[in-house]
Amino acid sequence: MADPLSGYVVPRDALRSGLPPPPLPTLMSAPFPFLDPDLALASRVDDLVTRLTLPEKINQLLHENNAVERLGVPAYNWWNEACHGVGRNGRATVFPQVIGLAATWNRALVQRVADTIADEARAKHHAALAAGRHGQYQGLTFWTPNVNIFRDPRWGRGQETFGEDPFLTGELGAAMVRGLQGDDPRYLKTAACAKHFAVHSGPEQDRHGFDARPTPKDLAETYLPAFEKLVHANVEAVMGAYNRTLGEPCCASKFLLADILRKRWGFAGHVVSDCGAIDDFHRHHYVTTDAASSAALAVKNGCDLNCGCTYNDLVVAVQQNLITEAEIEISLRRLLATKFKLGLFDPHARLPWSGLSPAIIDCEAHRALARAAAIESIVLLKNNGVLPLRPDHESLLVTGPTAANTGALLGNYYGFSPRLITLAEGIIERAPESCRVVYRAGCPLLSPLAPGANYTFGTAAENDVTIAVLGLDPSLEGEEGDTVASSSGGDRDVIELPSVQREFLIELRKHAKRLVVVLTGGSAIAAPEVHELADAVLHVWYPGCEGGRALAAVLFGDASPAGKLPLTVPRRTADLPAFDDYAMRGRTYRFATIPPLYPFGFGLTYTRLGYGPLTLSAPTLSIDSTLVAATTLANTGPRDVTETVQCYLTPPPTWPDAPRATLIAFQKIPVPAGQTVAVTFTLPVTVFAQIDATGRSVHAPGTYGLVIGSASPGDRAPQLGAPPPATATIRLL
Repeated sequence: MADPLSGYVVPRDALRSGLPPPPLPTLMSAPFPFLDPDLALASRVDDLVTRLTLPEKINQLLHENNAVERLGVPAYNWWNEACHGVGRNGRATVFPQVIGLAATWNRALVQRVADTIADEARAKHHAALAAGRHGQYQGLTFWTPNVNIFRDPRWGRGQETFGEDPFLTGELGAAMVRGLQGDDPRYLKTAACAKHFAVHSGPEQDRHGFDARPTPKDLAETYLPAFEKLVHANVEAVMGAYNRTLGEPCCASKFLLADILRKRWGFAGHVVSDCGAIDDFHRHHYVTTDAASSAALAVKNGCDLNCGCTYNDLVVAVQQNLITEAEIEISLRRLLATKFKLGLFDPHARLPWSGLSPAIIDCEAHRALARAAAIESIVLLKNNGVLPLRPDHESLLVTGPTAANTGALLGNYYGFSPRLITLAEGIIERAPESCRVVYRAGCPLLSPLAPGANYTFGTAAENDVTIAVLGLDPSLEGEEGDTVASSSGGDRDVIELPSVQREFLIELRKHAKRLVVVLTGGSAIAAPEVHELADAVLHVWYPGCEGGRALAAVLFGDASPAGKLPLTVPRRTADLPAFDDYAMRGRTYRFATIPPLYPFGFGLTYTRLGYGPLTLSAPTLSIDSTLVAATTLANTGPRDVTETVQCYLTPPPTWPDAPRATLIAFQKIPVPAGQTVAVTFTLPVTVFAQIDATGRSVHAPGTYGLVIGSASPGDRAPQLGAPPPATATIRLL
């Protein structure tokens, strides 16, 4: 009898005996054309498609692909993670969590980190192949970067993002794509993926059934620009989100996947579903009735790869005339193209990276890069002169619930290193032998302090400096299923420092002679009491395997802090709009009107900086002009530093729902001690474009402000010690 889907004749004896049918016959004795690496990509894809049966084609649309032995097609698993290092696959260099990389504001550094991750991925992949392994987390298709906008600090997965600003997110996300994918003219080093498309940033507990309904203006101005920038950076894949957007499931949205992604932006890669998202169509969104109709809807609307198993029901969907084999082949061709570009069908000798040794994994050079990235990610939020620590301090106390906590190095979606240098270990390693260092746990992360004596307070009174490491770890914030101490599926109900830590800090301040507070965590922590009580405050995020050494380098003055906040830190949870409201009004530095604790872009250093006057190349700007904005930056202190100079645009206040300011450019600039450097931004007129109520980008004449400085515009940054910015106005004709 014939299988109606494949046309292959199954012997009747096999059916009667219950034995499996014999293997499919070999069709050609010579190598197949698709295995010829010298053929054009389209020809190779065409040849392989013609040789696959329908069940084989469908299997290629699932994240776990079986081998097709009769054709020499290897098994492959598409599911792989590399958020800040090769994830979930044993040993790897653990770089700072993405929000920490964002705090570096350094495109070149982010690209170098991503390139190093891709090196380790290639080494691990080829080692797995040599051992005959094709399992999950051993492939070359990485579902990173996450370029959702961190619009609300309660979202636990915001740590995976580059922060709250679309421009910064797009710039650093594109740098990560370039690093992961490489610049070989023929092969992808690895395949990057922009996720989660689109309008996806919590709440975690509602993500499988939520319908995000942004205004056209918010969609175009906030939620889509970073994805568009990554498409123009040739990202190979885009992952759809779990939720609906404007009524359509994101993984089957004609509006998002066909109209915007393919037609408007010209995306040519493949689309993958988030894991289990296709089942959500009938289980939670109720837009379909069963798995077959969900699978058909997703493929027909442009979701090529199913992370999950729902696409197995495409067999049923074909039988029920819900979808055709030709429509399935559209997705198949996109996926096969990615496999060919990764070299999965080619001799290893042809691949530029097949010779990378596993010895590079977590090697000293890679750890040095992780340490450099962690140093550059540290944000100094306050310093009354206690930092850097003097070399003649007699004694130090290190305390707090995340000081010796390895989770506070990792964040989520992490790899693992056999050498995780905790913050306490880094301080102890770096301190002079003449300086006595004492460690005490101090207080729990979340649960109340136990009654009775706490020796920490007496110890603080006995030491010159107390370094209290407080904040969050991945048990409190992250993705649903991973955050074992979160009552909200990985989100935070409140963004204040946990109450037990606040109480501990208040008592500790009574005893500590000098108090340095180090905050860990992947998001904003509303802790005005920390700012008021501490002599110095630093935010180190989740700093990776070399986090302890990075912190020590900054504390002891081996490096000057250079990190800048990629998000706004509010004073209190009550200052935030409703978490499930996707309107941008009242959110982020661009639209919030309540003064923050720390503003977006803010971060101090160990020197004194000052901006000169801002000069413009012309007082007016026409529709076809370019503006040159120039100022100077003087370092009047004793240390060489690298400063992130930020350029913001303030639109005419009469513009409807105008942002208070918008980041339009930034540069990392070395400023030697005692010297003044020139700062120049060349700005095309397109950066002055505004988004109207329909979501269109329009030329809006009027008077605009330009602000060049060390933080986003407003009074708060200068109050905290940032240098006053350089400002000017220009008339757009």
